[in-house]
Amino acid sequence: MEFTTEPFDLDEAPAHAVVAREVIQTAELDAVDVGPFGNTAEGGADQVLTAVDALLRKALASGATRVSFQVNVIGEDAR
Repeated sequence: MEFTTEPFDLDEAPAHAVVAREVIQTAELDAVDVGPFGNTAEGGADQVLTAVDALLRKALASGATRVSFQVNVIGEDAR
């Protein structure tokens, strides 16, 4: 999955971005890469969906006005 939260602030990470990163970094996922303009994470379907739910709830509660996701499903044979 890839995600970003908005609004952006180039000077300082907004509260919603900090919360989203904390959620994703503490989730039970296989791989996480956090960056200034986008974040990625990999894991099983249940783990990703649980992380997405928590991320949406907490980021929106912390002031995010938009959360964008892209979720790709990779079959077991592709891993």
